[in-house]
Amino acid sequence: MIELIGSLLILSGAVFLFSAGLGLVRMPDSFTRIQAGTKATTLGNILIVVGLAFYHPGWIPKLALVIFFVLMTNPVSSHALSRAAHRIRTPMTPATVTDALADDGKTGDAEGAP
Repeated sequence: MIELIGSLLILSGAVFLFSAGLGLVRMPDSFTRIQAGTKATTLGNILIVVGLAFYHPGWIPKLALVIFFVLMTNPVSSHALSRAAHRIRTPMTPATVTDALADDGKTGDAEGAP
């Protein structure tokens, strides 16, 4: 039964990783591609690692560390990539209604402080 649960978790993680790849191909601009890739790969990686924990219980401390690093690095790198893309004026899809960073200056933080 434990192997079945581990296999189902790994399979569902693979489905999320596949959807991330599909999102990279189908999304209209780089900002939505970054979001699709980050959210789906984070969940997919976590599901695969949890599935591996069912197969190898002795690896749980190391796998928990892997999950921690995935949760810390994927969103931060996604945010840095999207901010850099916005600063070099990467075009958005015409369907984008609001540009939340339009009022943000070239330097400073999100509140516009220098």
